[in-house]
Amino acid sequence: MLFEVSTRVQQLSSLHICCPDPIKYGSWRIRVNLLAIVILSQGNCGLTTCTTRYLVAMAMTDLLFIITGVLLWRITFYYFLGSFLVITPVCIVIAVMFRAATEFSVWFTVAFTFDRFMAICCQKLKTKYCTEKTAVVVLTTTSILLCVKNIPFHFAYEPLWIIDNIPCFCALKSNYYTDPGWVGLDWLDTLLTPLLPFALILLLNALTVRHILVASRIRKGLRGQSKGVNCSDPEMDSRRKSVILLFTISGSFMLLWLVYVIQFLYYIITGSEPGDYNDSEYMFKRFGYMLRTLSCCTNTFIYVVTQSKFREQFRIAVKYPVTSIIQFMNKLSN
Repeated sequence: MLFEVSTRVQQLSSLHICCPDPIKYGSWRIRVNLLAIVILSQGNCGLTTCTTRYLVAMAMTDLLFIITGVLLWRITFYYFLGSFLVITPVCIVIAVMFRAATEFSVWFTVAFTFDRFMAICCQKLKTKYCTEKTAVVVLTTTSILLCVKNIPFHFAYEPLWIIDNIPCFCALKSNYYTDPGWVGLDWLDTLLTPLLPFALILLLNALTVRHILVASRIRKGLRGQSKGVNCSDPEMDSRRKSVILLFTISGSFMLLWLVYVIQFLYYIITGSEPGDYNDSEYMFKRFGYMLRTLSCCTNTFIYVVTQSKFREQFRIAVKYPVTSIIQFMNKLSN
């Protein structure tokens, strides 16, 4: 038993040979996300306060995901195999927090998509719904419900090994995919994340595109652009920027979760258990997990790519330490 544990530990420790250093990667991502949170919180990116609240919440979710999924989960295998992090109760807490952070990322994306749908397609309800207060209520309620929903998963794990009467690491119970209660919970969990969000985002984006196309034709007709008159339309320009941000975030979510959804549908259709997958099926499953993980860490880069004012503020923040030192040196020299 001890030899098997030692062999497994060596295998886990050797993963850093082909993978990026999790501490360096995690610390770098934490700094980037903290910088994004600070920039968005200042409200100088040309976005409404309502939109800013959703984007800040999504950036904070990315930060939570990196802390739980990279710094607390991955580094356990690389650097702290003998620490308290490997004890089963601690491992379970980290696993559930990791699961919750993933769901926060998904449902905050849904909330943001619905908010932009209301802002673009429902002008009568826009003034009532698209407010900072509503955003705070939606985000807080969503967080509480997801936390309550994940409570049962604290009891879905069992020790992976028992070493010197100490339970170490954690894995899903052997009857998780066979016991009716756990199977029902697993179905509900997958339905809520990501099948239902996947369908909602697809529907909301389709309705948004349809509304934009109809409104664009009407505005062009009213402004005479259909007859060859070329004039700027500030309303459509503002809407275009909002739609680019919306479609980039929601489109990235759908693409990166697609493999995971296909894998789940395959699991339902074939009736096979994930533990019985062959090598190719297992690799496909892990590939889906990798893309799913990536989807929870992309929002900061999306802001940089799509928002010119965010890029400007980002450059100012990056240059700030250097400019401060230069100003301080100039004062000393004077």
